[in-house]
Amino acid sequence: MDTLDLFLREITYQLGIEWHRIPVVVLATLGIYLSFMILVKIFGSRVLTSMTASDAIIIIMFGAVAGRVIVGNPPTLAAGVIGLTTLMALEAAFGTIRKVVKWTRFLDRRPVLLVFRGKMVEDNLTLAHITKSDIYSAARKAGISRMQDVQIMILEPTGHISVIRVGQTIDPELFKDLVGSEYIEDAKES
Repeated sequence: MDTLDLFLREITYQLGIEWHRIPVVVLATLGIYLSFMILVKIFGSRVLTSMTASDAIIIIMFGAVAGRVIVGNPPTLAAGVIGLTTLMALEAAFGTIRKVVKWTRFLDRRPVLLVFRGKMVEDNLTLAHITKSDIYSAARKAGISRMQDVQIMILEPTGHISVIRVGQTIDPELFKDLVGSEYIEDAKES
């Protein structure tokens, strides 16, 4: 056995991953990343909002499943590092794609109008998988004690819920990318 073979065997042993597993880890990471992106697109930004106990359990379970898929069997430090590096590279690549190619409407969720002039937009609540309880919670967090005091409430693409109080001037241009922007446009015309 020559020195190079011995060196490669020792590196493989120390890193804890066989060379043939590296592309498998990278492909598994790519698959789980794309799956997550598709699931968030399908199920909405609701999965990114502040969590209830059951939401936290689902996210933890998702992380456990994703981690297991990424690092494979047996799980090793090297597979974890390769998986995390691949995730970071994918995130950087998709960030660049978002800037260079105008695919944001396919990659990102649009903000969704949830409440307009104190009234819930029921179709948008269903679309965004947001409950009335989520709306009430967001109003309380914004220091609002009556729904009539909510001029606009929006589910942002990040999963954050923005609340604009009654009495603030609304620039319809700022809200034209919303799902439900027609409510604001119609109000401006009337």
